[in-house]
Amino acid sequence: MTSEKVTLYLYDLSRGLAKIYSQQLTGQQFEGIWHTAIVVYGTEYYYASGIQTAIPGQTHHGQPYKTFDMGETFIPKDVFLEFLQDISPRYTEKTYDLFEHNCNNFSNEVSQFLTGKNIPEFITNLPREALNT
Repeated sequence: MTSEKVTLYLYDLSRGLAKIYSQQLTGQQFEGIWHTAIVVYGTEYYYASGIQTAIPGQTHHGQPYKTFDMGETFIPKDVFLEFLQDISPRYTEKTYDLFEHNCNNFSNEVSQFLTGKNIPEFITNLPREALNT
């Protein structure tokens, strides 16, 4: 059984502006406004208006701000695709919520399925931190 590398792609939707202006606007410093995707089996998987796929680094977000090695998975691609099909009703345009159910929640769930690991907390905690400003 072969393993596949699992990588988290991190994009800053503000393209650096959050880091510059967040302190002035909210009273709290934010490094970025994060969008994430999981790259595995040679494909980038992310949640926008449903579960989307792309060639890694070729989405409209451009190149990732940073990448994180989430480890290896031994789950076969067909099992992973079945998992995505099973969760797809929970990840639609209508179920999207900026603070509670977003791309980072999707990436976290996918990472947990593939590797048993959560994505970094500074990403998943951002909505809560923003609401508390």
